[in-house]
Amino acid sequence: MEGVIQQFLAAAGGVKTLAAGAVFALLFIGERIVSAAPPPHSTARLVRNLGLWAIVLLTSPLIVAPITAFGANHLLWERPEALHGGLILIADIVILDLWTYWVHRAWHRVPVMWRFHKVHHFDEFLDTTSAFRFHLGEVIVSAALRLIPITALAMPLAHVLTFETVFICAVLFHHSNLRLPSAFERALSKIMVTPSIHWVHHHAVMRDTHSNYAAIFSLWDRLFASKSATPRTPEMKIGLESVEDKPLLRLILTPFMRKT
Repeated sequence: MEGVIQQFLAAAGGVKTLAAGAVFALLFIGERIVSAAPPPHSTARLVRNLGLWAIVLLTSPLIVAPITAFGANHLLWERPEALHGGLILIADIVILDLWTYWVHRAWHRVPVMWRFHKVHHFDEFLDTTSAFRFHLGEVIVSAALRLIPITALAMPLAHVLTFETVFICAVLFHHSNLRLPSAFERALSKIMVTPSIHWVHHHAVMRDTHSNYAAIFSLWDRLFASKSATPRTPEMKIGLESVEDKPLLRLILTPFMRKT
């Protein structure tokens, strides 16, 4: 059984990588053709973002994938046949997105978690490369925490991997510097997290940094009173208040340093 799961994980991981790669390429090109804010000309920033992404990419097969496999082998119960199908898949995606909302909120509000997550917020601009800018420690802990709803609700592995694929594509989209038609983005933002919503989350004003936590569906911030009223503007300063971005090595060491 474990061998079958590993094979399934490998195949699904390939599909997830292809989907994420295709979305990244489209958004990366699109945001350079139709940008919402003037992009910075900083090779150092790209090195930092892609360096953190490379660390996660290289270690995920050794750490994150086995965590998912462990969860698939240790479900607390087995779902009856009636709890399968398209509607249940959608329900599982909604539940996992709600869980991700609360975990994201914890990354901001629990001091030891914030030490890892602020590596993501040090970025002083937002585009598709920001979507990959996470500390390895945060990625590992987030994968482990996701096992709680997965095992408690006996979610099928296929549902989890579908959610992860949708989640990655959503994160790429709402971090992008793509300029959307105003009316279209306003309508879409009623359902999904759009760049204008998430840019405010990266605003270098702490009250906005600690808001707009949703990843896929935007209703969570409205429902749990964490939606910022600040509108996005092209000149909005991105990053953290009174803090500059760090070199790659410093970003890796940030969670373990007293002064950052």
